[in-house]
Amino acid sequence: MSGAEPTGATRAEPTRGAVRRASTTLRRAGVPLTVLWLAFVVAHLYVASIGWVMPALPMGDTVFVYEPWARNALGGGAIVGVTESWVYPQLALVPMLIAQGLSQLIHPLFPGSYAVGSASYVVAWSILVTALDAVGFAFLLRGTRARRSRIRRGTALLWMVALVLLGPIAMFRIDAITVPLAIIGGLWLFSRPAVASALFTIGAWIKIWPGALFVAALALLRGRIRMIVSAAIVTFVVVLGLVLLGGSRNLLGFLSQMSGRGLQIEAVGATPLLWLTQVGVTRIQYDRQILTFQLAGPGVDLVAALLTPLMVVGVVAVAALALWKLRAGASARRLLPATMLALVAILIACNKVGSPQFQVWMLAPLVLWCLFDGPRVRIPALLVLVDYALTQAVYPVVYDHLLAAEALPIALLSARNILVVVICVIAIRAIVRTPVRRPSSLALELPETRRS
Repeated sequence: MSGAEPTGATRAEPTRGAVRRASTTLRRAGVPLTVLWLAFVVAHLYVASIGWVMPALPMGDTVFVYEPWARNALGGGAIVGVTESWVYPQLALVPMLIAQGLSQLIHPLFPGSYAVGSASYVVAWSILVTALDAVGFAFLLRGTRARRSRIRRGTALLWMVALVLLGPIAMFRIDAITVPLAIIGGLWLFSRPAVASALFTIGAWIKIWPGALFVAALALLRGRIRMIVSAAIVTFVVVLGLVLLGGSRNLLGFLSQMSGRGLQIEAVGATPLLWLTQVGVTRIQYDRQILTFQLAGPGVDLVAALLTPLMVVGVVAVAALALWKLRAGASARRLLPATMLALVAILIACNKVGSPQFQVWMLAPLVLWCLFDGPRVRIPALLVLVDYALTQAVYPVVYDHLLAAEALPIALLSARNILVVVICVIAIRAIVRTPVRRPSSLALELPETRRS
């Protein structure tokens, strides 16, 4: 054997080193991908199935509202948002129509005439939401470096925990369609701001709340012109389509519908007045026109009238605060998720409606906060998870008792509503406490903030 020829031990050394490096990389990567995707499947199957056995019919809107809207539109009847005013922005009808198409494909699996409008549509809606979530989940798990992969995998697991804690309301409402759009848009904000803006705008034409993410991005990030142009193009296409369909008269009907709504019992602003039902000062009544339970009695109209202006003031104030911190030298990457969460929390806290599915709006900002500023997200993440558990405890678990104005469900709802305000305050505090860096530090940071 030549002296230059490697021995077996020498040849094996690089192999062992490679194995050790691969093992270290896997440990740093966190939860294995197979486990995460198994958690994804289990969480979605659980949430989709538990609604069948829970009280208060948490899939009710899906079956009794979305399906008839879609059926009428496809059957030559009224097209909500086009031929008549509607409570939602017009693109919200698109996923309802897609679910109706899926329902027609799978309804032979559900024998019985009633099944076509109930079981098959619920299953179709579950499939649609799960498919969209799977796309968002895959985008979230696209990290390559070990540290980034570990953070993203932990965030993905947090998403699934949040889904289970919030329960069926996280899947069986139109809001569920917008969550993966918002998460993907947030992931692309630093690398493809125009695409992110387009996704936020599409989301806002389904349910208005992703517009708050667009406002935060516009205030804090570069590429504002590209984001504005992208949003304008999406809006132009939507408006043009509605005009061609003859829906110009109802183009902004969802705004007038919202302005005319009363104070829903779950609204944060309704909390003190809800307690007055215990002494007969206020009462709970059902509005058949908009299909919600609202409060009636002294002070209700005043509170309802004050909430929307308060929401506008809060959104402007938070955006201005974040912009001031940015100009003072704070990192846009660290400011962005806290600003998004604060804005979304304001939309929830100052909303006259207060439906339980609104809580899912906080998920996208929370996911982005985990990715962009992980060390400061622990307390907000814990509070949001507790908020989700309380929300499911109220709806659907004790919702029937809430409608009877019993003290225990009112107490649970009050705790949840207080928690929304606390989350908002903590997010605003995070904006204020974001460190201001010297110009030399900012220059070193800029390449990092451009990565998604």
